Amino acid sequence: MKNLFVGNMSFQTTEADLRALFEPFGQIARIHIVTDRETGQPRGFAFVEMAKDEDAAKAMTALNGKEVSGRARRVNEAAPKPERGGGFGPRGGGGAKRGGGRGGFSTEDYRDATRQPREPRW
Repeated sequence: MKNLFVGNMSFQTTEADLRALFEPFGQIARIHIVTDRETGQPRGFAFVEMAKDEDAAKAMTALNGKEVSGRARRVNEAAPKPERGGGFGPRGGGGAKRGGGRGGFSTEDYRDATRQPREPRW
């Protein structure tokens, strides 16, 4: 089985439209039109899972770049969804980090620099 990404679709494209487009190339295992989580409206792309890899390859070569409903379709092999680590995003937890105790000044840029002489405070 091969999963195909179908992009640049019209927002009015239905599952029946995709089935009619891909069935001449072979058996379709599953069609998933991606919708917006909040509004339920289609997002303009879908995934079509075909039973045989050869059929999927034929569909990719024939349909990639083909104009349907005034839009050039993009059909290629779907990349696997990357695994996301749980938690609090890229930081890995906690809130915003703020400089404390030294007025929030950063020392990162001056670690390797030679120390500059200070002006006297009188």
